[in-house]
Amino acid sequence: VKQFDDICLVESDKAAVNITSRFDGVVTKIYHQEGDLALVGQPLVDIDSEGQEEASDVGERGTAAHPTAIPEAKPPTPAAEEQRKDNSWSLDLESIDSAASKALATPAVRRIAKEYKIPLSDVRGSGKSGRVMKEDVIKYLDSKTSRESVSSSDAKQVDKPSSREPLQRLECDKTVSITGIKKVMARTMTESNAIPSFGYSDELDVTKLVALRKEIRSQLQAGGNNITYMPFFIKALSNALVSYPELNSHVDSKCENMIIKAEHNIGLAVDTPNGLLVPNMKNVERMSLLEVSVELGKLVEKAKTRTLSIQDLTGGTITISNIGIIGGTYVRPLINPPEVAIVGLGRFRKRPVFDANDQIVAATTCNASWSADHRVIDGATLARFSELWKHFIENPLQLLLVK
Repeated sequence: VKQFDDICLVESDKAAVNITSRFDGVVTKIYHQEGDLALVGQPLVDIDSEGQEEASDVGERGTAAHPTAIPEAKPPTPAAEEQRKDNSWSLDLESIDSAASKALATPAVRRIAKEYKIPLSDVRGSGKSGRVMKEDVIKYLDSKTSRESVSSSDAKQVDKPSSREPLQRLECDKTVSITGIKKVMARTMTESNAIPSFGYSDELDVTKLVALRKEIRSQLQAGGNNITYMPFFIKALSNALVSYPELNSHVDSKCENMIIKAEHNIGLAVDTPNGLLVPNMKNVERMSLLEVSVELGKLVEKAKTRTLSIQDLTGGTITISNIGIIGGTYVRPLINPPEVAIVGLGRFRKRPVFDANDQIVAATTCNASWSADHRVIDGATLARFSELWKHFIENPLQLLLVK
């Protein structure tokens, strides 16, 4: 292997990060096979550095003779064991969980570059020895065009069933270990189910939103950009939180304190092949609608390519689940603790309704279903908050006038 070559993909409870080699050498031992559980501190591989700098560093601390000169009956000397450890990869969850933010995952860079057909030779690297980091690829993309936000799609797109590869019928029972992302989801949802929550549902008239988005989209597409419906829901939520900040809160584990958050870090439930992820968009209150659209595209792309950092997955203050992109009219979302509220969106439907003149007209509607922590949020507060949020969605031009 060469320095920065891919070694393996390690998945912790919070993130999946590709591990790369620290130095040149030959892999002499692999401690785990694909799918194995590696405990913190255990080595992953041994690498013979073939006299490279790392090996000489060990020698300066008192290296033993070449391994072939050590009698098999004798245990390795402390210096030799130290050298083995120096040339082994051990599992450190903290380094895994923070690796995404340090941009050490070269396979992630390659996946993104391959998907967008970007020659890495065209990207100026900011890492060691000109190494291309994923941030470099993102900046390169941003300089060419804003990526399309894909967290939601047109109502027409959800008319067809979700595609999935056909599976062969099982001949016998199959046991599947609950690990990684699914294990985190199980733990979080179990904790959520213990919260005394209450539900609240309402119907949103999104006819004006559909028309406005169509007009904006046609203008943006001329410049190679796009906007979906989700940025409108996100920005409307942030605007409503200004008047009802208690909905933007955390509750401690003993329910002794409610911390009202100044930042609007809005979480987005994202369906990925590896399970449900809830990254959050930071400081939405400081963004314009179009800035929300651009950031949303980046966040969803990171979820798809498994390059979300711990910062992306923590610190959320309220969550939106857009299950309607797949199907369904109503949903009973579970709160994402320590947050106090979550809203689930149903699919867009065109229905006949009565207008202000009692005339039957066609309207596009969407159902919104809330869950809130009844220990700290009462029903009247949530209802008023939802009405204000609904007002912004049904009058979307107001979202273009504020930041």
